[in-house]
Amino acid sequence: MSDDPSASPLKITEHKYDADREFYIAMLDQELVKDRKYVLSMNFEGYLNDQLKGFYRSQYTDKSGQKKMIATTQFQPTDARRAFPCFDEPALKAEFEIFIARQTNMSALSNMPRINTSLIPNKLFGNLPPVWARQEAIDQAEYAKAIGPDVTTYFEDYFSIPFPLPKQDMIALPDFSAGAMENWGLITYRETALLYDPAVSSASNKQRVAAVVAHELAHQWFGDLVTPSWWTDLWLNEGFASYLENLGVDAVVAFDELSMQVEPTWKMMEQFLVDDLHSVFALDCLESSHPISIPVGHPDEISAIFDKISYNKGASIIRMMNHFLSEPTLRQGLTNYLNHFKYKSAEQDDLWRFLTEQAHQDKNLPQDLTVKDIMDTWTLQMGYPLITVTVKGDGSAMLSQERFLCVKNENSTDTHDYRWWVPISFTSEDAMNFNDTRPSVWMNKTEATKTISSLPTSPDKWVIVNLQQTGYYKVNYDINNWQQIIRQLKADHTKIDVSNRAQILDDALDLARCGVLSYDVAMDVLSYLDKETEYVPWKTALNNLGYVKNMLSRTAAYGAFKRYLISLLEPLYKKVGFADNLNDPHLDQLIRVQAVSWMCSRKYKDCVSQA
Repeated sequence: MSDDPSASPLKITEHKYDADREFYIAMLDQELVKDRKYVLSMNFEGYLNDQLKGFYRSQYTDKSGQKKMIATTQFQPTDARRAFPCFDEPALKAEFEIFIARQTNMSALSNMPRINTSLIPNKLFGNLPPVWARQEAIDQAEYAKAIGPDVTTYFEDYFSIPFPLPKQDMIALPDFSAGAMENWGLITYRETALLYDPAVSSASNKQRVAAVVAHELAHQWFGDLVTPSWWTDLWLNEGFASYLENLGVDAVVAFDELSMQVEPTWKMMEQFLVDDLHSVFALDCLESSHPISIPVGHPDEISAIFDKISYNKGASIIRMMNHFLSEPTLRQGLTNYLNHFKYKSAEQDDLWRFLTEQAHQDKNLPQDLTVKDIMDTWTLQMGYPLITVTVKGDGSAMLSQERFLCVKNENSTDTHDYRWWVPISFTSEDAMNFNDTRPSVWMNKTEATKTISSLPTSPDKWVIVNLQQTGYYKVNYDINNWQQIIRQLKADHTKIDVSNRAQILDDALDLARCGVLSYDVAMDVLSYLDKETEYVPWKTALNNLGYVKNMLSRTAAYGAFKRYLISLLEPLYKKVGFADNLNDPHLDQLIRVQAVSWMCSRKYKDCVSQA
């Protein structure tokens, strides 16, 4: 049906179904006219299924033993079409009116308020409960309810864009396949991602709830207000949310509204190294990895890219951008981008354009260099570089870059000759400054090697490259520089920034695992750990030692390795103790879990006796 009364009526001459691509195609008797509105009406039946996708049935049993049902949805990535016929592609946005028939004792929630509900101006949550859960579990939603508005306010300030909807609900579902889903104005969660009981839940449970809530709220701007045009750029959605969740959590946990106590920061951007960066390094050093921006066509291919590359690598290269552009430039560029494309869709090159304009305006990039020039080498190529640093006696250093592959397949057709625009930041023992993470020099995509002259160092002093591990790359050094770093760690490890201590541990052990560095050097790096008290270096070391433990567990050397582990961990174990204390700082609770877990599994007498 056309909106032009003088036009002849349209007729559907043929119905086609493309089962593979999940399309219904209506063949018409005439061509559609541009800018004319048409109405397509059809009858359809949708089913409330049990498959945890589309429009499905979630059920639980209440404390009286009665079964309860929830009709809910999970539409991402390609399952809105299971509920009703629609254009189920991210670039095609539409407004819907939904009519729901229900019994009066039931509640119905959607992305927007009911059309007969008066909106409360200037109040995001109004006086409606923003968090929903089973009646028996609703008390466990208090923490999410407390931090949700504060995280939202933080992101409103970060983006300089008010939350665009009149309400926001969060609901914990008993049956839910994903961790959470950022439905605009109605975020759905797995119960373990939203509910927190301080009496029984651990510190890591609390952190997970805070991080997932912040992740989904970040999506309300990056993913909902502006949507990637196609799944190729899924990483824009998930990478930004995975990066921003850490900022949101650290911004709001300084005051715990449940205990009414001021908490030290959880240092989420330090934890990011071990939880996101190091974990994706282990995947992205394989030939089976893939570029972060990858063409997809078939529906089955879409689900496959919801992986660590999109989430963790995406977040890691955004963190890198934040440091080489500066946070003010990145934030203003994002704000300009979101304002320009709000309620629309965009592509990665659109974001690069807005960031370049802001970087040139702020004089943080040369006028002949664009963000696209730099970032295409990180998003369109798989893997990451190993930067090898050779410090020379004349105060200069030779840098080389090559793709870091842990296992090279001799029969592979991949030439591995990737090159990146690499931001190089460094400091030295003679001029220590770990805070200035801006690149001192760049290695461009045509440079396999580069010489840095006039380093502020001497042959008997160390140089450290990649400050706070803000760059998405690994670093290897000549043996003398490794020895100088080890000397510093043993003498006073606190002179080296905590993030770089984690970097040094991860780089050394990973390079040894992959045959690039001697295990003698890597294990010597570990020798300072009996003095280490910070969570992130310890978590990094133990993650890597897990591989060594597995390799030695069925050998004659395992007994000696076990004694070695105990000697490293014993000072930490004695410091943090066995007994948990909910009043301890958050990171103290996390490091205690590591110490107790490893010592008890090594059959350490005091640990076993208290277990």
